[in-house]
Amino acid sequence: MIEMIDLHKSFGPKVVLNGLSLRVGEGDTVALVGFSGAGKSVALKHIVGLLQPDMGTVRVDGTDVPSLSRPDLYELRRRVGYVFQFAALFDSMTVAENLAMGLIKHGGFSKDEIEERIADSLERVELEGYEENFPAELSGGQRKRAGLARAIAFGPKYLLYDEPTSGLDPVTTTVIDRLILKMRDELGVTSLVITHDMDSAYCISDRIAMLYDGRVLQEGTPEEIRRSQHPVVKGFVEGRPELVEEGSGGMRIFANTPASRRRI
Repeated sequence: MIEMIDLHKSFGPKVVLNGLSLRVGEGDTVALVGFSGAGKSVALKHIVGLLQPDMGTVRVDGTDVPSLSRPDLYELRRRVGYVFQFAALFDSMTVAENLAMGLIKHGGFSKDEIEERIADSLERVELEGYEENFPAELSGGQRKRAGLARAIAFGPKYLLYDEPTSGLDPVTTTVIDRLILKMRDELGVTSLVITHDMDSAYCISDRIAMLYDGRVLQEGTPEEIRRSQHPVVKGFVEGRPELVEEGSGGMRIFANTPASRRRI
């Protein structure tokens, strides 16, 4: 189980998280949605200790992540697969070398075990036969799948997805959504998905939480969020900035996409 408890994080004068509390139960897939700049990726990075909270804590399987020693943090990261927004593959390495690098770094795997894990992971994301390709030779969707393959190579208990469908066409988005569900069903992983794509969130999630003003504004099943009458939630999921302004007390929303920036 992943728990974020009264999490606060600021960067200088900018408050990003302001009392965020969220629980991801065993075997659940939870989508964390919200406007650009709301702090979704910042929240994700706290789970694996890439960022330290100013206040509050994060617990994974009951253990306080901020208090972990470096060796214990590395051990935690073996249980948590992280799928980066833009895959974060190394351009100078083949797909197989990208997958192998983490396994080699953490140690404990023979050459045969590494090759077996690479083959199994690529087959699960339907990229078998692409071992010797370089990232530049892959489409955007294939790079996303290679990033997912690298995340599952350790056999993690948890998967964290940072905008897994960002920049993809509708067909490729559906492929990624199906793979997220496949990882849940075949590997039994617990997942937290950061996304702007409400169609994707409705498809893959057991529960959806909306992050707003640094905390969870509303949480519920996909159907509960779809039918929400809260003006900010409704404005976000329907792409109606006039509702967001109404729900923000009439304060102006500066947006670079419809309803996409926090109020100031």
